[in-house]
Amino acid sequence: MDDPRKPNAPLPPGYRQGVISAITVAISFSLLFMRYWGFEASGRVTRGSTAAGLLLLVAILIEFYTLWRSLQLADDNEAEYRITLRWFMASVAVLLVSIVVASLAAAGMIAL
Repeated sequence: MDDPRKPNAPLPPGYRQGVISAITVAISFSLLFMRYWGFEASGRVTRGSTAAGLLLLVAILIEFYTLWRSLQLADDNEAEYRITLRWFMASVAVLLVSIVVASLAAAGMIAL
């Protein structure tokens, strides 16, 4: 029997557009959170808040790399698309960790 999900199979219509939309939403949120965290949040700069900012910067860089991957022609290949999705999930994970660290730093519950 043939496997319906061959590594070289093209993606169904709409898959790439959906992931590009999701990536741009994540980038928008990340940049807005960076603006808030870096310029508008009150309080002192601590190691925890710096760690949160650095994690957020890493998440933004991974998100931009993921967007770049998703705009490549090769990403229409299912195997490449799966790798792009892994990068996107990694960026979302780093983003969530940075938000948790920022929340704990803002609450004074983290002392790195």
